[in-house]
Amino acid sequence: MKKIEWIAIICCGLLSACSKDPVEKISPQTILNINPENYVGVINNKYFPLVPGKTFYYRNTIVEDGETICQDITVCVTADTKVILGVICRVVHDVVKEDGQITEDTYDWYAQDKEGNVWYFGEDTKSYDGEGGISTEGSWMAGVDGAEAGIIMHSNPAEHIDEPYYQEYYKGKAEDQAIVLDVNSMAKVPYGTFNNCVRTKEYTALEPGVTENKYYAPGVGLVLTVMVEGGKEREELIKVTEGK
Repeated sequence: MKKIEWIAIICCGLLSACSKDPVEKISPQTILNINPENYVGVINNKYFPLVPGKTFYYRNTIVEDGETICQDITVCVTADTKVILGVICRVVHDVVKEDGQITEDTYDWYAQDKEGNVWYFGEDTKSYDGEGGISTEGSWMAGVDGAEAGIIMHSNPAEHIDEPYYQEYYKGKAEDQAIVLDVNSMAKVPYGTFNNCVRTKEYTALEPGVTENKYYAPGVGLVLTVMVEGGKEREELIKVTEGK
Protein backbone atom coordinates (compact mmCIF):
# COMPACT_ATOMS: atom_id res chain seq x y z
CA MET A 1 0.00 0.00 0.00
CA LYS A 2 1.26 3.50 -0.76
CA LYS A 3 2.64 5.32 2.28
CA ILE A 4 0.27 8.24 1.79
CA GLU A 5 -2.69 5.94 2.43
CA TRP A 6 -1.27 4.80 5.74
CA ILE A 7 -0.43 8.17 7.26
CA ALA A 8 -3.65 8.66 9.20
CA ILE A 9 -3.98 4.99 10.19
CA ILE A 10 -0.56 5.20 11.82
CA CYS A 11 -1.63 8.42 13.52
CA CYS A 12 -4.69 6.64 14.91
CA GLY A 13 -2.40 4.07 16.48
CA LEU A 14 -0.19 6.75 18.02
CA LEU A 15 -3.19 8.58 19.43
CA SER A 16 -4.54 5.40 20.95
CA ALA A 17 -1.33 4.91 22.90
CA CYS A 18 -2.09 8.15 24.72
CA SER A 19 -5.77 7.42 25.27
CA LYS A 20 -7.69 4.99 27.48
CA ASP A 21 -10.86 5.60 25.53
CA PRO A 22 -10.28 5.13 21.76
CA VAL A 23 -13.98 5.48 21.03
CA GLU A 24 -13.89 9.08 22.17
CA LYS A 25 -10.33 10.14 21.42
CA ILE A 26 -9.12 8.84 18.05
CA SER A 27 -9.82 10.69 14.86
CA PRO A 28 -11.03 9.03 11.64
CA GLN A 29 -8.37 8.16 9.11
CA THR A 30 -8.28 10.40 6.07
CA ILE A 31 -7.41 8.47 2.95
CA LEU A 32 -5.60 11.16 0.97
CA ASN A 33 -5.36 9.11 -2.18
CA ILE A 34 -7.26 5.97 -3.16
CA ASN A 35 -5.19 4.70 -6.08
CA PRO A 36 -7.06 2.05 -8.11
CA GLU A 37 -3.73 0.64 -9.28
CA ASN A 38 -2.99 -0.34 -5.68
CA TYR A 39 -5.91 -2.81 -5.59
CA VAL A 40 -6.16 -6.36 -6.93
CA GLY A 41 -9.03 -8.29 -8.45
CA VAL A 42 -9.31 -10.99 -5.80
CA ILE A 43 -9.95 -11.06 -2.05
CA ASN A 44 -7.89 -13.90 -0.63
CA ASN A 45 -6.94 -12.46 2.76
CA LYS A 46 -6.35 -15.41 5.12
CA TYR A 47 -8.98 -14.22 7.61
CA PHE A 48 -11.45 -12.60 5.21
CA PRO A 49 -11.50 -14.53 1.92
CA LEU A 50 -14.36 -13.69 -0.42
CA VAL A 51 -14.74 -16.31 -3.16
CA PRO A 52 -17.57 -15.61 -5.64
CA GLY A 53 -20.35 -18.15 -5.28
CA LYS A 54 -19.59 -19.02 -1.66
CA THR A 55 -22.47 -18.53 0.79
CA PHE A 56 -22.24 -18.33 4.59
CA TYR A 57 -25.22 -19.14 6.81
CA TYR A 58 -25.41 -17.73 10.34
CA ARG A 59 -27.87 -17.98 13.21
CA ASN A 60 -28.09 -14.96 15.51
CA THR A 61 -29.75 -15.44 18.90
CA ILE A 62 -30.88 -12.30 20.72
CA VAL A 63 -32.16 -12.29 24.31
CA GLU A 64 -34.08 -9.11 25.08
CA ASP A 65 -36.56 -8.34 27.87
CA GLY A 66 -36.88 -12.03 28.66
CA GLU A 67 -37.67 -12.95 25.06
CA THR A 68 -35.48 -14.83 22.60
CA ILE A 69 -35.34 -13.70 18.99
CA CYS A 70 -33.68 -15.84 16.32
CA GLN A 71 -32.39 -14.42 13.09
CA ASP A 72 -31.23 -16.37 10.05
CA ILE A 73 -28.50 -14.54 8.16
CA THR A 74 -27.31 -15.42 4.66
CA VAL A 75 -24.12 -13.84 3.31
CA CYS A 76 -23.52 -14.53 -0.39
CA VAL A 77 -20.33 -13.53 -2.20
CA THR A 78 -21.70 -12.59 -5.59
CA ALA A 79 -19.97 -12.53 -8.97
CA ASP A 80 -20.92 -8.87 -9.27
CA THR A 81 -18.56 -5.93 -8.89
CA LYS A 82 -19.05 -2.22 -8.33
CA VAL A 83 -16.55 0.51 -9.19
CA ILE A 84 -16.03 3.00 -6.36
CA LEU A 85 -13.38 5.74 -6.61
CA GLY A 86 -11.99 3.79 -9.56
CA VAL A 87 -11.54 0.61 -7.47
CA ILE A 88 -13.29 -2.60 -8.56
CA CYS A 89 -15.10 -3.83 -5.44
CA ARG A 90 -16.64 -7.24 -4.79
CA VAL A 91 -20.38 -7.17 -4.05
CA VAL A 92 -21.52 -9.25 -1.07
CA HIS A 93 -25.26 -9.72 -0.46
CA ASP A 94 -26.46 -10.05 3.16
CA VAL A 95 -30.05 -10.97 4.05
CA VAL A 96 -31.44 -11.12 7.60
CA LYS A 97 -34.71 -12.95 8.30
CA GLU A 98 -36.90 -13.33 11.37
CA ASP A 99 -39.65 -15.96 11.25
CA GLY A 100 -39.06 -16.25 7.52
CA GLN A 101 -39.57 -12.52 6.89
CA ILE A 102 -36.78 -10.30 5.58
CA THR A 103 -35.88 -7.63 8.10
CA GLU A 104 -32.68 -6.38 6.47
CA ASP A 105 -31.29 -6.57 2.94
CA THR A 106 -27.79 -5.25 2.32
CA TYR A 107 -25.19 -5.07 -0.46
CA ASP A 108 -21.63 -4.57 0.85
CA TRP A 109 -18.61 -3.52 -1.22
CA TYR A 110 -15.10 -4.80 -0.51
CA ALA A 111 -11.70 -4.65 -2.20
CA GLN A 112 -8.21 -5.92 -1.37
CA ASP A 113 -5.02 -3.96 -1.86
CA LYS A 114 -1.69 -5.33 -3.02
CA GLU A 115 -0.51 -5.70 0.58
CA GLY A 116 -3.44 -8.00 1.36
CA ASN A 117 -5.51 -5.59 3.45
CA VAL A 118 -9.26 -5.83 2.83
CA TRP A 119 -11.05 -2.50 2.59
CA TYR A 120 -14.72 -1.74 3.12
CA PHE A 121 -15.99 0.78 0.56
CA GLY A 122 -19.61 1.03 1.69
CA GLU A 123 -23.03 -0.55 1.76
CA ASP A 124 -26.51 -0.17 0.35
CA THR A 125 -28.80 -1.33 3.15
CA LYS A 126 -32.54 -1.50 3.67
CA SER A 127 -34.31 -2.48 6.88
CA TYR A 128 -38.00 -3.40 7.10
CA ASP A 129 -40.20 -2.82 10.14
CA GLY A 130 -42.88 -5.37 9.25
CA GLU A 131 -45.51 -2.69 8.70
CA GLY A 132 -44.42 -1.57 5.28
CA GLY A 133 -41.79 0.87 6.49
CA ILE A 134 -38.34 0.85 4.88
CA SER A 135 -35.22 2.58 6.19
CA THR A 136 -31.94 3.09 4.36
CA GLU A 137 -30.19 4.50 7.43
CA GLY A 138 -26.60 3.30 7.57
CA SER A 139 -26.10 3.29 3.80
CA TRP A 140 -22.91 4.96 2.63
CA MET A 141 -20.32 4.90 -0.14
CA ALA A 142 -16.70 5.98 -0.01
CA GLY A 143 -16.17 9.30 -1.75
CA VAL A 144 -19.79 10.43 -1.34
CA ASP A 145 -20.68 13.18 1.16
CA GLY A 146 -17.36 12.84 2.96
CA ALA A 147 -17.60 9.09 3.55
CA GLU A 148 -14.28 7.21 3.76
CA ALA A 149 -13.31 3.60 3.11
CA GLY A 150 -12.00 1.67 6.10
CA ILE A 151 -10.08 -1.54 6.75
CA ILE A 152 -12.20 -4.58 7.54
CA MET A 153 -9.20 -6.92 7.93
CA HIS A 154 -5.46 -6.27 8.00
CA SER A 155 -3.14 -8.41 5.91
CA ASN A 156 -1.26 -9.30 9.10
CA PRO A 157 -3.50 -8.65 12.13
CA ALA A 158 -0.73 -9.70 14.55
CA GLU A 159 1.12 -6.50 13.66
CA HIS A 160 -1.84 -4.35 14.75
CA ILE A 161 -2.82 -5.71 18.16
CA ASP A 162 -4.29 -2.98 20.43
CA GLU A 163 -4.35 -0.41 17.61
CA PRO A 164 -7.82 1.12 17.07
CA TYR A 165 -8.82 1.57 13.44
CA TYR A 166 -11.91 2.57 11.47
CA GLN A 167 -13.75 -0.06 9.46
CA GLU A 168 -16.00 2.60 7.96
CA TYR A 169 -16.45 6.34 8.33
CA TYR A 170 -19.46 8.41 7.39
CA LYS A 171 -19.86 11.06 10.07
CA GLY A 172 -22.91 10.52 12.22
CA LYS A 173 -24.11 7.62 10.06
CA ALA A 174 -21.50 4.86 10.02
CA GLU A 175 -18.50 4.98 12.34
CA ASP A 176 -17.59 1.37 13.15
CA GLN A 177 -14.20 0.89 14.79
CA ALA A 178 -12.23 -2.18 15.81
CA ILE A 179 -9.20 -3.33 17.78
CA VAL A 180 -7.36 -6.61 17.23
CA LEU A 181 -7.21 -8.31 20.65
CA ASP A 182 -5.28 -11.45 19.70
CA VAL A 183 -4.66 -13.91 16.86
CA ASN A 184 -4.79 -17.20 18.76
CA SER A 185 -8.38 -17.47 20.01
CA MET A 186 -10.59 -20.55 19.74
CA ALA A 187 -14.18 -20.43 18.49
CA LYS A 188 -16.66 -23.29 18.67
CA VAL A 189 -19.76 -22.97 16.46
CA PRO A 190 -22.11 -25.44 14.74
CA TYR A 191 -19.94 -25.34 11.59
CA GLY A 192 -16.90 -26.51 13.55
CA THR A 193 -14.20 -25.70 16.09
CA PHE A 194 -11.54 -23.25 14.93
CA ASN A 195 -8.17 -22.42 16.47
CA ASN A 196 -5.82 -19.50 15.84
CA CYS A 197 -8.69 -17.11 15.16
CA VAL A 198 -8.27 -13.36 15.00
CA ARG A 199 -10.38 -11.94 17.85
CA THR A 200 -11.45 -8.32 17.57
CA LYS A 201 -13.29 -5.83 19.72
CA GLU A 202 -15.75 -3.89 17.56
CA TYR A 203 -17.75 -0.84 18.57
CA THR A 204 -19.05 2.54 17.40
CA ALA A 205 -19.33 5.95 18.99
CA LEU A 206 -22.87 6.08 17.59
CA GLU A 207 -23.91 3.33 20.04
CA PRO A 208 -21.92 3.95 23.22
CA GLY A 209 -21.90 1.05 25.62
CA VAL A 210 -22.32 -1.60 22.90
CA THR A 211 -19.32 -3.83 22.20
CA GLU A 212 -18.91 -7.06 20.23
CA ASN A 213 -16.11 -9.58 19.97
CA LYS A 214 -15.72 -11.15 16.54
CA TYR A 215 -13.74 -14.27 15.65
CA TYR A 216 -12.24 -14.69 12.18
CA ALA A 217 -10.96 -18.20 11.39
CA PRO A 218 -8.06 -18.86 9.01
CA GLY A 219 -9.28 -19.90 5.57
CA VAL A 220 -12.93 -19.29 6.47
CA GLY A 221 -13.60 -15.74 7.67
CA LEU A 222 -16.09 -14.61 10.28
CA VAL A 223 -17.33 -17.57 12.33
CA LEU A 224 -18.59 -16.03 15.58
CA THR A 225 -19.87 -12.71 16.93
CA VAL A 226 -20.61 -12.26 20.63
CA MET A 227 -22.03 -9.10 22.18
CA VAL A 228 -20.02 -8.57 25.35
CA GLU A 229 -21.49 -5.22 26.40
CA GLY A 230 -24.86 -3.58 25.86
CA GLY A 231 -27.00 -6.66 25.31
CA LYS A 232 -27.02 -10.41 24.81
CA GLU A 233 -26.46 -11.66 21.26
CA ARG A 234 -24.55 -14.54 19.75
CA GLU A 235 -24.19 -15.05 16.00
CA GLU A 236 -22.72 -18.39 14.91
CA LEU A 237 -21.69 -19.83 11.56
CA ILE A 238 -23.99 -22.77 10.75
CA LYS A 239 -22.76 -23.86 7.33
CA VAL A 240 -20.95 -22.79 4.17
CA THR A 241 -21.83 -23.73 0.60
CA GLU A 242 -19.75 -23.41 -2.54
CA GLY A 243 -20.92 -21.90 -5.79
CA LYS A 244 -21.64 -24.04 -8.80
